[in-house]
This record gives sequence, structure tokens and C-alpha cells, in this order.
Amino acid sequence: MKNINELDMLMTFSNMINSNSDMFFVVSEIKKYLRTLKELNIFYYDFSSKKLKDVINNFSPIEDMYDETAIGVLYSNFLRLSNCDFIIDNKDYYKLSFNQEKSPKTLLLPLKMVDSIYGMIEFRFDENKIFNYSFINAFNILANQFLLLIQNKLLQEKLQLNYDFYDALKNIAKIIETQYELNYIIPLIGEMIDKFISNHLIYIFIKNDSEYKLFWPNACRDKKVYDLIQQLNKDYLISEDRKIGIFPLVTEKDILGCIVAHSTIEKLTPDDIDYINQLTKQSSVTIERANVYAEVLKHATLDALTGLNNRRQFEVRLKQEYASAKRQKHSLCAMMIDIDFFKSINDTYGHAIGDKVLKSVAKIIKEQLREYDIPSRYGGEEFCILLPQTKIEEANIVAQRLRTAVEKSVVEVSNEKESQNKKINVTISIGLSQLNKTDIADDLYKRADRALYEAKERGRNRVVVYDE
Repeated sequence: MKNINELDMLMTFSNMINSNSDMFFVVSEIKKYLRTLKELNIFYYDFSSKKLKDVINNFSPIEDMYDETAIGVLYSNFLRLSNCDFIIDNKDYYKLSFNQEKSPKTLLLPLKMVDSIYGMIEFRFDENKIFNYSFINAFNILANQFLLLIQNKLLQEKLQLNYDFYDALKNIAKIIETQYELNYIIPLIGEMIDKFISNHLIYIFIKNDSEYKLFWPNACRDKKVYDLIQQLNKDYLISEDRKIGIFPLVTEKDILGCIVAHSTIEKLTPDDIDYINQLTKQSSVTIERANVYAEVLKHATLDALTGLNNRRQFEVRLKQEYASAKRQKHSLCAMMIDIDFFKSINDTYGHAIGDKVLKSVAKIIKEQLREYDIPSRYGGEEFCILLPQTKIEEANIVAQRLRTAVEKSVVEVSNEKESQNKKINVTISIGLSQLNKTDIADDLYKRADRALYEAKERGRNRVVVYDE
């Protein structure tokens, strides 16, 4: 330490901090510069969760990083630094009381702005060196620069979080423009909220009469969640340990269900609660509109997004074509289609692009079929096509032609965060079946669906003919 000039040291460290926001890299470089520095630890106090967080380890709570004894020491030192200027080898010092050279093993300095303390920085040395107040002052300036870097980083993350939040709100609101089936809408809402609230598991329950039934995902095994739901009214509920939040999906007249945020480790912060509450309110509007639209569209025959027959119309046409095939003794085939990795398209580019892909595939389906073939959107990213007066060999040719046409197609993608447009390719998997003499109507498409499952199991982007 004798050979290091304080001014040179400060300039070097300032350049490091100003030119790089990667805290781990900056700390590594400082340790290389100060060869006697064994450890440099930085802790920031999160006022919302009331926890000290390890800055270098991605702001992880110290409870996840240290044992109970070390945690107690760190919180104790943080409190001590509120009342003194620095701690050397576990002894409190004030600037005015420090007037001699020391040979410390540890130095603790507060991360302070005006009179408020936001954390602390810990230096551990492996050799005794002459260490006077001028160096302490230099390290104190370094601590202030670290605090500015930390707060800038947290501000950027907060701005990004707000952007992601409003993006999620907007996307939940936009779902209703093209979708109205709860089987499709609710998983989309769940995935959006789950992606945004990453520290908690998200569940969506829908109220059926007086009972709440889990709609998404497939399972929730914590009895505490079900017990809390029974207490639900039109205001959200937070468990005593703040690890479970129940947020009602409410209309003016009724409760449609609820969105649950659950963790066995992390507590819900006030920000978490506010975000989930607003996302739940938007979800309530979307689900209520979907229910209204579904009622209005009960008698519609076309899917609003793709212009193909909707699922209800498919079921009507299936019965008609089945009866015709039986009566006239002609062949009938069914083709079940699934867009490969459609969920990752939604996750990567957003649901607006997902809708664009659905429309693009539907357009290709129409172009590749005969006038009397019957294409339908079965639900989500699945399509079903009835091929009257078609044998399985002919259906296979049509399916391969359709698969190739989709594979060669390109969908243009624009992202709000990126100025350039991208082009993506999609593929489809297809299952085929032919009507047998002993079949009922549902057997035809159910066998095609099993063949589709096998196509996906074999690696996707292929056609599989159902084989008994």
C-alpha cells in the first residue's frame, strides 16, 4: 500500500466504474490493482423487502448466501455504520477520532448519500500494511462512486420493469382482439404474468358456481392456497407470511375466479402486489369480454382470426361429411395440424406475431386445398381439415405438399425494442387418418390427433399416417 498513490488509485478506480457497469468485473479489476486486497464485498439495503443484498452476486439476499452467524454479523455491522464513519477490525471509528496509522485486516465503510445509509462496502486484506486516513478517505470516495453505480443500475432495471409491466398489460388487453375461448386465453394470461413475476409461481382459478377450480397450470398442491381462496371476496388477500397472494378476477356483478402468486421462499413486496393487482384487473376485463364474445359467437361459423371454420362449425361439418360418406360409400380423410414450437414464437416475439403466424399458415392451408375440402381452426395453434372423397394415399400427398409450402414460407417480424425487421420460418406437424367402416364420426379426427402426437414425438415437421 505504501507504493500506491491515492490520487492515481482514485482515478484508476473511477475510470473502471464509469466505463463498466458489470460490478463483478470492476471488483475483479480492483483486486488485481490492490494486490493485498483479499476480498471486496458490497451490500445494498433493499428498503421494500428490508433485506441486505449481495451486490456482486446479482443482488441476492444475504439469507441465500451466508450462514446464520454471518448474516447476524452483517446486519449488526450495517446498523453500527449508521452511527459511525467506518469500522476497522471490528472497532467503530469517527473521522475526528482517527489520527494514527493503522495496519488493518478489515475495513467497513457505509454506502451513504447525504445522511441516509444505503448499504456498506467491506475490504479484507491478507497482509498488514501501513494504512492511514488518506487511504480511508480515498476508499470512502470509491464507496460513493459504487453507490451511484448501484443506484443507476437499479434505476435502469426499474425502468425496464415498468416497460415490461405496461407491455404485459397491453398484451393481455390485446388478446381479446383475436381470441375468445377461455381454453386459449387463460394459459396466455398465465404465461404473461408468470414471466413478469418471476419469483413466484402463478396459478389461475376459475369460479364454477360457488367452487374455485384450477384452470392453469395443471396442478397446485399447497393446501394453504386453497384455504386462502375460500376466504376470498372482492379484495385481494395476502397470507401472514406474505408468500401467497390471492387476487380476485372481478366484474361489477361477480367474481370470475382468481390469480394466485405463491412462493415457499420469497415474500411479496409492495411493488409485486401492486403489479399483480393491476395485471389481474386487466385480466378480469379480458376474460369478461371473452365470455361475452363467446356467447355472441355461439352461432358464428368462422374463426375471427383466420377466416377458417371455427371449432363448432368443424363439429357440424364432421357429422355432415361422416353421414355423406356412410350413405354414398365414399372415402373420407382427416388431417390434424399443429404449428411447431408455437409457444416459443409467442414468448420470443409476442402474441401479435403469434397471431400473424396463425393467419399466414391459415392462408397457405386455403391455397393448397380444393374448394370442397373443409379446413377449420380447431383451437390455439391446431387446425383440422376434412378431405371428402379422398383416400389416405391422396391425403398423404396433400399433407406433404402443405407441409413443404409452410416450411418454405417466411413471416416478417417487427419488435418494438428493435428497429430492424426479422424474418422467421415456421414448420408444421401433421397427423392423418381415414374413415373405417366401423367408425363413428369422432373416431376419424381422434385417430388423426394421435398420429399428430406421434409426428411431434418423432421430431416435428413431418407427416404421420395413423396405423393401427
